[in-house]
Amino acid sequence: MNIDRQDVEAAVTGGAILGGGGGGWVEEGRILGRLALEKGFSEILSIDDIPDTSTLLTVSAVGAPSAGASLLRPEDYVRAVELFMERTAIKVGGLISSEIGALGVVNGWLQSAALDIPVVDAPCNGRAHPLGLMGSMGLAQKKDYLASQAAVGGSLERGNRVESFFTGPLSEVSKKVRESAVRAGGMVAVARNPVPCSYVKEHGAPGAIRMALDAGKRFLEKTVRQDRAEEAIERILSFLGGTFIGKGIIEKYALKMEAGLDAGQADLREGTTVHELTFWNEYMTLEGRGKRIATFPDLIMTFDAQTGRPLTSAELRGAHEVLVIVVPARKLILGAGMRDHHLLRIVEKTIGKSMGEFGS
Repeated sequence: MNIDRQDVEAAVTGGAILGGGGGGWVEEGRILGRLALEKGFSEILSIDDIPDTSTLLTVSAVGAPSAGASLLRPEDYVRAVELFMERTAIKVGGLISSEIGALGVVNGWLQSAALDIPVVDAPCNGRAHPLGLMGSMGLAQKKDYLASQAAVGGSLERGNRVESFFTGPLSEVSKKVRESAVRAGGMVAVARNPVPCSYVKEHGAPGAIRMALDAGKRFLEKTVRQDRAEEAIERILSFLGGTFIGKGIIEKYALKMEAGLDAGQADLREGTTVHELTFWNEYMTLEGRGKRIATFPDLIMTFDAQTGRPLTSAELRGAHEVLVIVVPARKLILGAGMRDHHLLRIVEKTIGKSMGEFGS
């Protein structure tokens, strides 16, 4: 894929929708994408263009979106990859994003321009997710896999600068990275989990960047005006194969930072009907009329009812009128991390809701 300035806007918009309430801030994704183009970034490779034995490195941002869109500096993303290569001496043949979101979809572009490493259209997951283990392509189930991760964030001025490198069992290393995000003020840039290209072909989500780009183009096909917000929603539902749930006013919203991530709940009232959303960065459950409507990894997403703009969970506020859609998980491009049922038990402890089983 050749990438230009219009593609940045489409990718970030489509990424925001597939973020399902998380996946980073739209403006941050837009800034990083445009900066990457200014630095010379221009193309994304298909995974079929990469030798099976080449090592692919995952890049991500870990932390709580409510900490702020500008918490990380562009150079932090580059430094995380540099630190990883310094500590491991691994020759990196390509960069893949951990997920699809407004930030996730462009993560790797700036690092590619700065370090001359190609970006590959094979994210770990084709939607956003709260836990690094969910974006690890099933590596958490491999007892003999030794994880290596570099985390960078914070600032010397604020006294919370973090440049950390961890190696060990994946679950323990992932905890250390989340702890680093807390110490850095809420967010760190991460480079992690080198694997052969052949592994990513089987366990990742090849084609997910293309899907986000096409979704964004469809959404932005016409200018989204106040009287056409629902028209744009209809286009995206047609493209993704989703369902419009309804429009509602947020009458209750609660958010707290839990384990370095945003956890909370929002109630949306539409007449006498109240829909309850729970989230842990991303939307986890949607209920209404006493029934479960959708459960992660189903895609639950909110939009501003007036402008049609995709809204993350961290952007919801009381008295805000929003539109809600759902796309079944089977319609998405999901990586192997979405088939680890144990990870849903971790979500349940945080949000206090039953999550069933992935794919149920």
